[in-house]
Amino acid sequence: MRAARRRGSRRREPDGPRREPGPLARAVARVVVRGADGALRLVTDLLGAGTAAGRERISAAELRDLVAANTVLDPVGRRIIDEVLVAGASLVREVMMPRTEVVFLSGALTLAEAEPLVRAGTHTRYPVIDGTHDDVVGVVHLRDLLLRPDRDPDTRVGQLIREVKRLPASKRVLAALTEMRREGHHLAVVVDEYGGTAGIVTCEDLIEELVGEIHDEYADAPEPALPGLPAVVDGRLNLADFVERTGVPLPSGPYETVGGFVMAGLGRLPTPGDEVVVPADSPGGSGGALLRVLTLEGRRVARLAVTAARLPEQRRDTAEGVGRAGPAGPS
Repeated sequence: MRAARRRGSRRREPDGPRREPGPLARAVARVVVRGADGALRLVTDLLGAGTAAGRERISAAELRDLVAANTVLDPVGRRIIDEVLVAGASLVREVMMPRTEVVFLSGALTLAEAEPLVRAGTHTRYPVIDGTHDDVVGVVHLRDLLLRPDRDPDTRVGQLIREVKRLPASKRVLAALTEMRREGHHLAVVVDEYGGTAGIVTCEDLIEELVGEIHDEYADAPEPALPGLPAVVDGRLNLADFVERTGVPLPSGPYETVGGFVMAGLGRLPTPGDEVVVPADSPGGSGGALLRVLTLEGRRVARLAVTAARLPEQRRDTAEGVGRAGPAGPS
């Protein structure tokens, strides 16, 4: 499950939730995360800033300076550590799956009532609520719902829940991953500043934020997406990922995704066919791009077409050229 995937990260454009990655993908993820942890411990130890020295007092900028000044690490090691630090500094809210796309199960449902809901989806873990989506009481695994040897169709989902981890939306990715691994949680509920449920995040989401997308060895190989225009993108792409995907910077504002930028530009809820132009003189943006809404999921922008916009000067020059040439007649 992936939500909206890092400043400068390789976050994927989600086409929908996926089941757990296969054993090879999980093994690769474990090796990468342990290697990153080991590399950071090695660097702090080499530089005299290990756990005994109180690594909590060392900021990421200070550690990056120490890495740059150290002569023990080779260039590859420096690059890996720097990339982990940069990606790990992004926030959980940037990679979570927003609540509007999460499948919640009511704790009052029986297993017989919950079965068609989970069979229709592709999740392996489901947050369980008691009333509203802000009252998440636990998490239940697909195995508990369908594969228990003592399965009773009249059992309530709320009787099978496991403890759920909660993370603030403002927590850093690397710190969140370390905490979830230490406590043995695969899924966490992301809580906003008002105490409500903002979404969910999984260990897979956090790992992919650090090392790039992990593909299941049994899944079809994805088609490579070349950066540039024209492009079709997911509305949940954050602004940094949108730049990476299209090469078009967007101005900052009260939004975190390209779909939010479109909604802010329209001043209303979007509909298919709506268009927003990134002007050439847009603050923080190079401009010349046209964003067109292709599809919606509920009230949010699901897919966008991004093309190079023809500016008014270009359109006027083209019209003048046609006028000078005159209409084409029969030869």
